[in-house]
Amino acid sequence: MAVAFTNLGSQAGLQKLNEYLLTRSYISGYQASKDDLAVYAALNSPPSEEFVNAARWYTHIDALIRLSGVTEEGKGVKIESSAVVEDSPITPPVTEAKAPAEDDDDDDVDLFGEETEEEKKAAEERAAAVKASAKKKESGKSSVLLDVKPWDDETDMKKLEEAVRSVQMEGLLWGASKLVPVGYGIKKLQIMMTIVDDLVSVDDLVEERLLTEPANEYIQSCDIVAFNKI
Repeated sequence: MAVAFTNLGSQAGLQKLNEYLLTRSYISGYQASKDDLAVYAALNSPPSEEFVNAARWYTHIDALIRLSGVTEEGKGVKIESSAVVEDSPITPPVTEAKAPAEDDDDDDVDLFGEETEEEKKAAEERAAAVKASAKKKESGKSSVLLDVKPWDDETDMKKLEEAVRSVQMEGLLWGASKLVPVGYGIKKLQIMMTIVDDLVSVDDLVEERLLTEPANEYIQSCDIVAFNKI
């Protein structure tokens, strides 16, 4: 049987609605329905705080109407001596935009003004730093095995290795090494190195650093034995 409310514009009518909503969240069922819309539309204004349950319900239904609307059919409700709205959608009240005060200090703040030269320069520097950082992250690495050969069997191999490892540059990391016999008492140095491809050229490393003074006092030649991308 449909619930009935009478004279919702009066104190007595609001009191009955308030008592009804004491143990309920909605007019019927367990979710907002068109029954709630009908009662909502019958109220000329929000219930005062005196009717705490009705005021709580009214605020909730008002929010639902504004946010998502109410589509549940409901079980039916009778409202006497007041306008009944059953199927027509409720249009949320339009809140007029408040005109800004004449003496509002915010009027002096230009949030969307043109950038100053300092701001433009700072933005360009940040963009360049991000680009450089991205490039470094994208740079690949390679593992290289190098053969370093001495001039003869009288070459001090310890000093030869020291000469090789003394070459330092960004993106170059020397690794493990060992001496490998070649013949006639001569040994060569086999040494691993890891390089950042965008920063180190193996050809330039050999020609400009290992085969020039002072390293060429001990190093006769260099050969790439293995070159693998990491």
